[in-house]
Amino acid sequence: MISEEVKKSALSRLKKAEGQIRGIMKMVEDEKYCIDIINQITAAERALNGVAKIVMKRHVESCVKEAILDGRGKDKINELIDTVYKYSKK
Repeated sequence: MISEEVKKSALSRLKKAEGQIRGIMKMVEDEKYCIDIINQITAAERALNGVAKIVMKRHVESCVKEAILDGRGKDKINELIDTVYKYSKK
């Protein structure tokens, strides 16, 4: 189960990213300066990466840990490695 603290932190960052995305859409509609748009996209990516780190940490501390203790760790570790690999290819 996800703790309220983790949930609150993730949702806060997602709301920030949502606001940034809406701002980016408005900037594109208003034909703002390209570099300014790119800078805002970078900020939104950082916000989403922050959420990914929070969720990944929670996953390792709970799901992966439980699987290892239950003798099912190999599958969870492989899943984690695949996910990290996909994430790092961006």
